[in-house]
Amino acid sequence: MADTTLVAAFLGLLEGLTEFIPVSSTGHILLAGHFLGFESAGKTFEVVIQLGAVLAILSVYAAKLIGVLRAAPSDPEARRFIVSILVAFAPAVVVGVLAHDFIKTVLFETPVLIAVMLILGGFFLLFIDRLAPDPRHEDAMRLPLGMSFKIGVIQCLAMIPGVSRSGATIVGALALGASKRAAAEFSFFLSMPTMAGAFAYDLWKNRDVLDTSALGEIAVGFVIAFITAVLVVRWLLGYVSRHGYALFGWWRIIVGSAALAALSLGF
Repeated sequence: MADTTLVAAFLGLLEGLTEFIPVSSTGHILLAGHFLGFESAGKTFEVVIQLGAVLAILSVYAAKLIGVLRAAPSDPEARRFIVSILVAFAPAVVVGVLAHDFIKTVLFETPVLIAVMLILGGFFLLFIDRLAPDPRHEDAMRLPLGMSFKIGVIQCLAMIPGVSRSGATIVGALALGASKRAAAEFSFFLSMPTMAGAFAYDLWKNRDVLDTSALGEIAVGFVIAFITAVLVVRWLLGYVSRHGYALFGWWRIIVGSAALAALSLGF
């Protein structure tokens, strides 16, 4: 019991630390689960602790979101922001529903693929951090609708574990002319419907095999993921505004390379 609780706490910490930075929380969780021999029936644990991260981002931006919703009936800018998020979210709905079973049963069960995607994504992140075009868009709430849709299409690459949802959206936004801060913040906003939708769909698809026998471990992972994610979100915008994304590119390369080495040794 103590061992499983410690593993649950570690995975919750990992989820909270990595969900909103461009390093692939799914890749980290799946690799950690593989090497630790941890797996829950129907992925109940993995699904529920992700909800902790969803609630974390909602709590951080609650005041701003409430303000936008209240202003929407009379403010065209507020309505336009809501539409931009829905437009960016739409491609993930289509691809996620059509490819869900293949993603979960094939891609999620291939640790080598996850490690390779971590490494490749790290190099892409280093490249775009250094050579991104001069930013033309400084406000995440005022991106053009066409740009929002393109970011949403790019987000679909994150269906491949190890790519990173936040990594794909941030790289896409930077390449399309967003500032480093605006790219991160738009990724935060887009994560809300994307993660909530993925959580609800996963829960529904796995409703017949959900395992609630380990509620203690689930609760530990959920709470730690929530607290850690809140701290990361509050820290990240200031960090990337000053230092960019190179740290996360190197992080991905190191973790992916270590995972490949371990897998090659039979772990």
